[in-house]
Amino acid sequence: MDLAQEFAAQVAAAEQELPGPELLPDRLARACAAVLPVDGVGLSAYFAADRRLPLGASDPTAATAERLQFTVGEGPCLSAHATGMPVLADEAELRARWPGYHDVLVARTPVRGVISLPLHGGLEDVGALDMYLHAPGDVRALGLADSLTVTTALSEAFAAAMAGEPRTEDGPAWLDSPGVGRRAQVWQAVGVVNVALELPSRDALAVLRAWAYGHDADLDDVAAAVLERRLTVEELALTTGNAPS
Repeated sequence: MDLAQEFAAQVAAAEQELPGPELLPDRLARACAAVLPVDGVGLSAYFAADRRLPLGASDPTAATAERLQFTVGEGPCLSAHATGMPVLADEAELRARWPGYHDVLVARTPVRGVISLPLHGGLEDVGALDMYLHAPGDVRALGLADSLTVTTALSEAFAAAMAGEPRTEDGPAWLDSPGVGRRAQVWQAVGVVNVALELPSRDALAVLRAWAYGHDADLDDVAAAVLERRLTVEELALTTGNAPS
């Protein structure tokens, strides 16, 4: 069985625990982690420059590592998407290139290396794959050829699923994944801050990020607190220096 076939078998095996079209991204991420010598995998898509959606993750640690990139607004996955090129970063490079991400990543997860690859096929220029390593060391020890083989197989699996899935007004079923739902709350919270503080959306997002970073929280969790009125816009404004005049 070659690597692509092994990947397909792992996707099928994951369906019993993760059934349904909305959990396809989680199955794909888990299969990647099973066939490659990595500790975790995250799958995301971009629908605008600042609209990154976490589609799926192989495990809770990978999901946390993904959310932290979005919380601080920097990281290897964002660079891979921007350049269309693979990004390989061990801990030293994480610290040098993305110090904000490095600090929260090391504080909250065992991840010490990240490999980010842009996807192909139906997710070309949209999707990206993050692979996380716990042990310190050279991320370049992972065979890039094997990674690209699995990335191609993942892209083809996604394309096949999209082609075979009935279309609805709300879009494909995998947009109903838990990760996408959490991220959608961020854009709702941006709208709340936008209106209340009369800020452009980019600045409203920066206010939410500043609170999250300053309180060691995920941006998704901060957004949920705003929408549930556990965190008021006035508190956000005072803490971040954006109180209305």
